[in-house]
Amino acid sequence: TNHRNVVKFFGCCLQTQVPLLVFEFISGGTLSDHLLLLAGEGVSPLSFEDRLRIATEVAKALSYLHTEASITIFHRDIKSSNILLDERNTAKLADFGASRAVSIEQTSIATAVQGTFGYLDPEYHQTGRLTEKSDVYSFGVILAELLTGQLAIPRRENNVVRHPVMDFLAALKENSLFKVLDPLVLQEGSREAVERIARLVEKCLKLSGNDRPSMREVEDELEAVRSNKTKADDTMASGKTSTRGIRTGQHSFGRQFPNDDGTDFSNTGTMSNLGGTTASSEAAGTSSTMQYSVEMELSLLGEMPR
Repeated sequence: TNHRNVVKFFGCCLQTQVPLLVFEFISGGTLSDHLLLLAGEGVSPLSFEDRLRIATEVAKALSYLHTEASITIFHRDIKSSNILLDERNTAKLADFGASRAVSIEQTSIATAVQGTFGYLDPEYHQTGRLTEKSDVYSFGVILAELLTGQLAIPRRENNVVRHPVMDFLAALKENSLFKVLDPLVLQEGSREAVERIARLVEKCLKLSGNDRPSMREVEDELEAVRSNKTKADDTMASGKTSTRGIRTGQHSFGRQFPNDDGTDFSNTGTMSNLGGTTASSEAAGTSSTMQYSVEMELSLLGEMPR
């Protein structure tokens, strides 16, 4: 492929005992390295603007693979360690070892389940049918990682399996998103931008693939968030009133935040519609629209091969 956000494949060498594939070298490490500050000495945290741009670039790459490439490709192993960053922190989607190519007429393919636990689409895990929406689910996990600064791989704490994505969804439902957001996101992200991205995460992580957006729709939403952010930044630069919550003494992530002088101020509202499904919609909903539950996560954890 010739997409700027997909690692370029140059060729292969068949004159060795084990055939070699040759790809372009990307020097900046992986997205997971940067989230954990492991890419090297002196690495600084990714700014909120960088995180939003990286998310948009990965969405563009996946949208291209799903709808614009000469043959449709489902990546099947979208995760932060498969997103490389160059010296300018431009995102490059890599590692197509698990990917599957399908004809234009196909919308799904039956295949042995493959992927990385924590990023794996639960519907694909249960049915063995891979679709473009499987990549959408995995991308939603990455969006959650960018907001929380925590990798999505389940970990055991005090004999309890913790899943950062499940914690994110729970906080979303309880209107306490501030508890799981990266402090840098709280500091740099506007209320509107964070709110829209959090809603997008929720949509991408729907249990049923039919309820998830396409990658093109995800790309369009992220572009809209970036466009609004640029307009807001231009407004700030022109000296007009800032809409950035913390800087103006106002934020809406469910608690009081201190002003620059250390005093507290009251919220001007709550994270509207960020509490997940309402009680009335839960009563009317079906299992196909349920969020991926913690119980299901633990069940799948026990079923995954070691």
